[in-house]
Amino acid sequence: MSPITQTQPLDVPSAIAKRRSIKTFTTDPIAPELLKQLVELTVAAPSSFNIQSWQIILVQDDAQKAALAAASWNQQQIIQAPVTFVFAADPNAGEENLTPILEQAAETGAWNEGTVNYFKAAIPQFQAGLGDKRREYAIKDAIIAATHLVLAAESLGLSTCFMNGWVEDQVKEVIGAGDNPDLAIAVVVPVGYAAEPRLNPGRLPFSSNVSVDRIGNPYAG
Repeated sequence: MSPITQTQPLDVPSAIAKRRSIKTFTTDPIAPELLKQLVELTVAAPSSFNIQSWQIILVQDDAQKAALAAASWNQQQIIQAPVTFVFAADPNAGEENLTPILEQAAETGAWNEGTVNYFKAAIPQFQAGLGDKRREYAIKDAIIAATHLVLAAESLGLSTCFMNGWVEDQVKEVIGAGDNPDLAIAVVVPVGYAAEPRLNPGRLPFSSNVSVDRIGNPYAG
């Protein structure tokens, strides 16, 4: 049975309010043009200095899906969903060749010549100065991109689930990065059509975890 396509995308507030973590998917494929749109909206995410230090791997091949599921404690949503996005994070991206990023920003007019010249030195210096925090910063950027994915998917009639249950070294082997000790796996996100609905489990009141100025001064709303 073909999936019911959503002809009118949801606005951002509606996508946020409607989204649920789906654990069971149909095997219906995602149309190539829809998948391309998802990728475009995912990589539109902001990142530190616009370095875009993520590596996003679309796992679609049946054998690859089976291997990724095995690396993720045999969670079947990876097998069921037509594609799973693996978000990896490269902590060394800011110290590599930044020319394409700098040139593109100059061409679009987003960064003037002074900004480009400043960033040529400032970005690698900043990244090197992060030391052990480089991995953390790269993972944060990848998670921001993954959040773009799940909201874009929801707005276009698809469902998703953030997965943090996997063995990093095994996932890296599956995506062909077993020989890269620095690359981090940030999150794994199956994407497809939900096989069953899930209700909103609710949220704590603002006063329990939203404060004003200091923790313990609850935000009342």
